[in-house]
Amino acid sequence: MNKILTIAGSDPSGGAGIQADLKTFSALGCYGMAILSALTAQSTQGVTGVLPVPTEFIEKQYHTLMDDIDVDAVKMGALVNSEIITTVAKLLTERPIPFVVLDTVMIAKGGHPLLVEEAVTAIREALLPLADIITPNLPEAAALLGVKEAQNIDEMAEQGRALLSLGPKAVLMKGGHLESEESPDLLVTEEGIELFNATRIATKNTHGTGCTLSAAIAALYPSHGLKNGVRLAKAYIEGAIEHADRLHVGKGIGPTHHFYRWW
Repeated sequence: MNKILTIAGSDPSGGAGIQADLKTFSALGCYGMAILSALTAQSTQGVTGVLPVPTEFIEKQYHTLMDDIDVDAVKMGALVNSEIITTVAKLLTERPIPFVVLDTVMIAKGGHPLLVEEAVTAIREALLPLADIITPNLPEAAALLGVKEAQNIDEMAEQGRALLSLGPKAVLMKGGHLESEESPDLLVTEEGIELFNATRIATKNTHGTGCTLSAAIAALYPSHGLKNGVRLAKAYIEGAIEHADRLHVGKGIGPTHHFYRWW
């Protein structure tokens, strides 16, 4: 059984963050582990507070875990500030993990920035070169590059190649913000660009989709490799979104259905 680690914030509503990651790891047959980078107060109706974990305790969590367990892959989510970002980069450099997925959590669904520019710079300079794959949505890709948000597939491809030049081995450009009936994603590598297209699913319940997709890639890569891992992760998240309306959780943007294949 592959052992997959998430380094991310906690979502007490259970739809995003480490809770979504651990559900995803379990749903895909992996043993999940978690290092907390932040506590949040949030629900399906939004975030009302964030409490970063002290960097020295993040280090203690990491070293204690790595002294005991061989980790096959790691997914990183909300790292909330530049101090935590640079600390995690240092840990991954000193004690590497075979496969690194970076979910560039920078902008909330409503468009509100979650990181100050200093932290965006830290992601760009410290974490992108360590990542085997990054999974930005279109606003996050634009923020990392300091350009306008992509409006079509051609611009997505151009920005994906620009992000690739910053150091990651692969970039999954998520096209969910495009105004179209399709929701295209582009996997950009040195070998070229591969399109993963999907019909947009009519539901408001998409809380935690980015967390879930990146966690699924981390879970599937050790057994399936990059391209097949991304393809299977896309299929999994599409099913989770398609079945999200069955859950009836919360009054706002509800979570996806991580266990739709079993419940």
